Amino acid sequence: MRKIPRPLRVPPRDALASCAIAVLLAGCILGPDFVKPTPPAPDDWSAWHSGDESLRVPLGAGDSLRPDWWRTFGDPVLDRLEQRAFAASPDLKTAALRFAQARVQRGIVASQQVPELDMTATATRQRLSENGAGSRVLRAIAGEDAAAPLIALVSEPFTLYQAGFDASWELDLWGRVRRSIEGADADVERQAALLDIVRLSLASEVAQNYFELRTVQQQIRLAREDIDALQQRLDLQQARVRAGLADHLDLDRQTAELAAVRAQLPSLLADESAGTNRIALLLGEHPGALNAELRAALEDVRASLPDLAAGLPSEVARRRPDIRAAEARLHRATANIGVGRADLYPSIRIGAHFGSESYLAGSFTDWGSRAWSIGPSLSLPLFDQGRRRNVVQLRELEQQEAAVTYQRTVLQAWQEVDDALSGYAAETQRMRSLEARVRSARDPWQVTRARYDAGTIDYTAVLDAQRAYLQARRDLATSHGRLQTRFVAINKAIGNAPQEEALAVSQAR
Repeated sequence: MRKIPRPLRVPPRDALASCAIAVLLAGCILGPDFVKPTPPAPDDWSAWHSGDESLRVPLGAGDSLRPDWWRTFGDPVLDRLEQRAFAASPDLKTAALRFAQARVQRGIVASQQVPELDMTATATRQRLSENGAGSRVLRAIAGEDAAAPLIALVSEPFTLYQAGFDASWELDLWGRVRRSIEGADADVERQAALLDIVRLSLASEVAQNYFELRTVQQQIRLAREDIDALQQRLDLQQARVRAGLADHLDLDRQTAELAAVRAQLPSLLADESAGTNRIALLLGEHPGALNAELRAALEDVRASLPDLAAGLPSEVARRRPDIRAAEARLHRATANIGVGRADLYPSIRIGAHFGSESYLAGSFTDWGSRAWSIGPSLSLPLFDQGRRRNVVQLRELEQQEAAVTYQRTVLQAWQEVDDALSGYAAETQRMRSLEARVRSARDPWQVTRARYDAGTIDYTAVLDAQRAYLQARRDLATSHGRLQTRFVAINKAIGNAPQEEALAVSQAR
């Protein structure tokens, strides 16, 4: 009986030495380690400011704006529009899918850390050639006549049964897999930041278009009141001309003024239609679907502006999603250097196979039908015309570019913050002056009406005072709308992106 050979035994001392060498090699990781940059930030908001001192905005140091900042306006229509936009926006869905893809890709890269195990099973019907290489050997050894029966026997068709397990594992000697995972993690962070950018842009666009639409609607209503006042004044002037109390020169001047005001109305109506369509597009609706919901108010409606508090400047710099995206890109570029350097060194892959093989179905599970193999394979780069080294140099240049992009992103962020705060401060001062103008114009209008009711003056003075009051209200409505959009710009500048938790609470309400 044939003896079964004993398995090869490795001395314990040699086994421990091999394990120690493997651990030491596995702990080696090439490439620079990423150091999280600290974006520059002022100690307070007044430190980094361009322009006149009067445009500084006093901000609280410990408070920050809420993530669902649009709710601070207390406008239920705006709240509903934001909720519907978050639920229907194709851009937001695309960004969310890209974030999910990045997470799945990270899992694919991380799977390289563990051995890969496959199972195979085949049953093949085959026949060997009578004139193949094996037949040539038989003829050479036994001669043509003696080999003929053997060749005929070997060439008979037979079925070969095979089944087994294949395992392979690449030793991460130089940290290529670990750097790849590090880069994949950076991609996940970047896609998360890009998702926040889309959320913030969507919320800002909905709010900005909504406030611009409401401003245009107030302008339309005030323009119609102005047209009515001018028409009354023109009718009164025509009556005076017919009575011989006035000449045609004043009548022609007032007719031209009425025509000029009426010429403004179609443009305002077109702006209203375009603004409604822009909001409908953000919500994934067809033109006209929001007409009832966005119907203009019958009187001046000015939502109260929320208190302005943006938090610490250092927190703002870390919160902006574009800065986070630039930082993640720099992180990925740094990790790619390690991946490129690891490709310069040898790679070792351990492969193993264990299974059973038999051309007899009845003996397929016998111990003697077993087949196995195990051993490492070495891949050593020798010559590639400098391709791998050029790849490393390219990755280093990409990291330098990402670093420059990060610095520029930070500087641009602070510029946008300063511009937004200065614009808010300037519009606040302008609106206060216009509020005083409205109060000053309202008093003469009320006085002239009282005098007209008492019969001391004619109605022309009342119409003039009414027109001045209407113009002051139109300018104030425009300023208030701009101030609301300036508030939106501040939230966008500081990166106050709504998060999933805030959106869930907002939708629950």
